[in-house]
Formats: sequence, C-alpha cells, structure tokens
Amino acid sequence: MFTRSLLSVFEEDAGTLTDYTNQLLQSMQRVYGAQSEMGLATEQLSRQLLEYEKQNFALGKGDEEVISTLQQFAKTVGELNTLHSELATQMADRMIFPMIQFREKDLTGRHKHLLIKHEAAMVKYSRLPKKKENEKVKAELVGEVAYSRRKQHQASMQYYCALNALQYRKRVAMLEPMLGYTQAQINFYKKGIDLVSKKMDSFLGSVSSMTQNIQAQLDSEAEAMRMTQRELLSMEDTVYMPDRDPAPVNRTLIQKAGYLNIRNKTGLVTTAWDRLYFFTQGGNLMCQPRGAVAGGMVLDLDNSSVMAVECEDRRYCFQITSPNGKTSMILQAESKREYEEWICTLNNISRQIYLTDNPEAVAIRLNQTAIQAVTPITSFEKRGEGSPNPDRLENKEYMHKTSSAPEPEDLIVPGTPIQFDIMLPASEFQDQNRAGGRRTNPFGETDDDRSPESDDSLLQQVFAVRFLGSMAVRSGQTQEVIYEAMRQVLAARAIHNIFRTTESHLMVTSSCLRLIDPQTQVTRIGFQLQEVTQFVAHQENGRLMGFVVEGRDWSEDDEEGEPSFSAFVFESNTEGDKICYTISLGKDIMEAKKDPEALVQLLKNMPLTNEGKFLLLDNETGNTANGGAPDEEESEA
Repeated sequence: MFTRSLLSVFEEDAGTLTDYTNQLLQSMQRVYGAQSEMGLATEQLSRQLLEYEKQNFALGKGDEEVISTLQQFAKTVGELNTLHSELATQMADRMIFPMIQFREKDLTGRHKHLLIKHEAAMVKYSRLPKKKENEKVKAELVGEVAYSRRKQHQASMQYYCALNALQYRKRVAMLEPMLGYTQAQINFYKKGIDLVSKKMDSFLGSVSSMTQNIQAQLDSEAEAMRMTQRELLSMEDTVYMPDRDPAPVNRTLIQKAGYLNIRNKTGLVTTAWDRLYFFTQGGNLMCQPRGAVAGGMVLDLDNSSVMAVECEDRRYCFQITSPNGKTSMILQAESKREYEEWICTLNNISRQIYLTDNPEAVAIRLNQTAIQAVTPITSFEKRGEGSPNPDRLENKEYMHKTSSAPEPEDLIVPGTPIQFDIMLPASEFQDQNRAGGRRTNPFGETDDDRSPESDDSLLQQVFAVRFLGSMAVRSGQTQEVIYEAMRQVLAARAIHNIFRTTESHLMVTSSCLRLIDPQTQVTRIGFQLQEVTQFVAHQENGRLMGFVVEGRDWSEDDEEGEPSFSAFVFESNTEGDKICYTISLGKDIMEAKKDPEALVQLLKNMPLTNEGKFLLLDNETGNTANGGAPDEEESEA
C-alpha cells in the first residue's frame, strides 16, 4: 500500500514534468524558427540593397554616394546573414535536439502493458473450476501467471529506477539546452563585434555625417517652403483670379509652358475642349497628358503660322497652322496676358530664334526693332551719327545714294499708316453681286473696263493667302522696299496685338491679280499685271511674300499724276516663291502676247491643260487645277 501511494506521487510528478517539457520545447522551437527566419530575412535584405543600383529612377541625380553606401551595407548584411545562419544551426544542435531527446527517452513509460498482461492471466487463473480440475490446464495457467508476475516485477523495478533517475535527469535536461543557447548567442555576439565595430567604425561615422547633412538640407528646404506658404497665405485673393495679372506682356520669350485648352472634334460638327499641359522644347510644341511621366511632341513650330481666331463660345483662342497648311489646332489661354505671350513666343520660335547663339538677345533686339518700326522718327530723342538727314529725305534725290544698302527712311516714310485688312464697303459688295459693276480699291487703283470673260486667259492659278497689311512706299523698283514693308507690318501687328487674319484666294492670271473672298467669291481688290512693279518672297520665312503696285497721285493737280507705290504683304499656305514664279510667268505671257512668235515659243516650252492653259500646280483652294472652271474661281462681278 505504501509503495502504491509513493508510486502515484512519482507518476504525478512525471506527468507535470511532461506537460512543462512540451511547453518549453514549443518556446525553444519558436526561438529557433525566428532565428532561421532572421537568416532568410537578412539574406533577402542584402539582395534588395543591391537592387537599388538597377532601379531607373527619373530623379536619380546625386545617388552615386547612396549606391556605394548601400553596396557596403549589403556586404555587411551578407556577413551578418552568415552569422545568423550559424547561430540557427547551433540552436538546433545544442538546444532543440537535447530537449526532444529528453522527452522521448526519459518521459515515456513502458510498464503499463506488462501490468495488463498480468491482470489477464490472473483472471484466467481465477476461473478454474472447483469440482472438475484439469491438471494440465491448471498447470498452464499457473505457469502463465508466474511468467507475467516475473515480467511485471522486472518492469516495475526498471520503472521505479527510471522514476528515481528522472528526478536527476530533469535538472540536466532543463540546464543543458539553455547552456547551449547561451553559448551560441555569446559566440554570435563575439563574431558580430569583430565584424561591425572593428571594420566599420569609420564607415558608420561617415554615413552618420552624410545623413546629418542631408537632414540639415531638408530642414532648410522645409523652412523655405514654410516661408513661401506664409507669403502665399498673406496674398490677396486677386492674385489667384484669372485675367488679373498686373505683369506686362513679355514678347521676347523663346520658351513657355502652362495649361491650355485644346479643341478636339468629337463628331462631324461637335467639338470638346480638354485642359492639358503644354510646353515648348526647341522648335517643338510638346504636350504632357494627365498621368504621363513625360511629354510628347504635338507639332513642329518651325515656319508655322500662329494667329488669333474667334470662337463662338470661348475667349483668348489662337490657331497654330503647319507650314504646309495641312495640320492646325486651336488652343485657348486662360488670360489675356497668357494669350498674347503664347502667340508671341510661338511666333518667335517659328522664326527659329532659338537656333542663334544668343536667342534671348536676338528676341529682345527684334522686339526693339518692332517698336521702332511703328514709332515716328520725331519721337526719338537723339539720332545716331550715321542716320540720314530728314531734310534730305524730303527731296526726290534719295535714289542717288551711294550706299549699297538703303536706309529704312529711304524706302518708307516714317510714320506711314498701315492698313491691316481690306474692307469691302457695303455698296461695293452689292454692286459686285450685280452684273457689270465696277469697283475702286482703297488705294486708288481701278479695274479696266473689261468683260468677265477677259479673265479666261492662258494662265489662271489660285493660291490660299492671308492678307497681313499694306502701306505706301517710296519706290517700286527695288525688292528691299518689300522686305522693309514686311518687317514693319509684322512688327506693327506684334506691337498692337493684331493677330487675326482673314483667308482669301489670290488669283494670278496673265492680265491681273485678284484677291477673292472664298465664301462669297466677291473680288476684294484687283490689280492689272503691268501695275505690279516688284514681287518677292521673304528670304528666311518662305511663306511670306509681297508685291509693289504702281498707281497715280493726282493730288497736286498734275494732268499725268505723280507715280505712287503701295506694298502689299501676304502669308500663304505654300512657299511664296511659287506665287512669285506664277506672277513672273504671267508677265512673260503678257509680254509674249505682243509678239505672236514669242507666244508660240512660250507655249511650246510650258505644258498646257486640256483647255489650253498653262499647267502649273494644283489650286490650293480645293477647286480644280489650273484650267479649272472660271465660274468657280471668279466673283460674280
């Protein structure tokens, strides 16, 4: 009885020890798992640090020091990963394995099955009959009981010894794993100190200094931003209102950026406006859509045309047209200042100022020249020493100058008014819609009496042009007067913010020049070809051309009238040289008509259409080619 009670005490102690051992083993396995994960994590960290160099950062300026520093850190982390892996291996061998061995070897009881066999043998022996005893069966059962008792006695003695030894083994089992864990950690820290402190003291010091400098820069930038925010918050609301910018318009810009509204067609007659960010880069207009990292090219601005346009429901709209006239777009600025600056900037770029050595200076000089072009001479405080004498300009001897390059005052009288549009009076418009009507143009030139069929000549070419301006000039015998007129007309348009132009059709025949309204087919103005004394295209901007027309001035009561000259400047959708060539051909035909043999020779040298007209180019107005029906190209006059 005493033995059984003492055994129950030992078994209860062993059961408690088993539960505690299982929990302790779970904690040790968790530590080992964390250490293994630490090794994998440091390995991944080392690889990720090396990946920084391979990233294509859009703003990677100044990252060279960061890349070299991270590579050094990756090397150190890789060495630490080796230490972590070694520590995990030592934990597995010196902490986890001893505990598992103690649980499997010392806490597993084996005497329970022997006790069950002894109980079964005693049950059989107790069932022997009292009256009819079988000696053989009885002997077998007695032998079985004796065998089971021997085995149970041996097992019990071993079990008792194991329970006694467990009291000593459990002390060792608790201390041995922790001893191995501690020694592994100490070894890890020793190697870590050798790795980090001795090899990296100077490196870590430099990295610390670098981070402090970066933090100081960040603090200064943050303080500057806070100051800017306070200044912005202190401003009045008018600063943020559109079209309230008090700054003057800068007409000398060669690059600009900002938000504009662009008109897109959504159907045959419907349009939609999108607000996008536009900027100029070299000679290109760029656009950056929403969500895009960089912009893309929209249009090549070289030799393009930029002018103001009227939109039914929008203000501050302007149109950009490519040199060939096939591509155009309509944009809208948010204020009048932005509207004028965009037009001036795009026109500066179109003249390829950005390709010069000092584009800003060239733009300023052109702007000053434009101001002088529309400023009367009398408004200047002082003339240069080489300036011509005004008294000399009033006499008619300015054509006898010995200088090879005439002065602007010799070509055009300073302060000469400029006409920017050809307005057809209402009475003349009605007259031209009635057959047989005659009209007088604004400069005094009149059409000769002729029938409508007189325009059906050997040459008939139509060009799409935009009238830029006209002005009286001193001479009609030199091309320099046309160049000066072009300069003054364009400068006056820029100074007075006149950007709008009206498209017309310039018809060139072998007898006259006619400017026709494309909508009504009404002739706005016409000149006889013999009255055109000079014509030329601009040397740099090939789409600019002009001509000089000779008229008569009867203001001095002279019977014959004094000759007067007027220069007309146009912008075409094609090269101005083509228009000049056509005018030259018309003059050749006009002269050849006087000599039948010369006319025949001219007809042989030039290709003709089926209708017998000179074949040049396709009409730009969308009508038929040279030789198209006259009714489609002429007015009803």
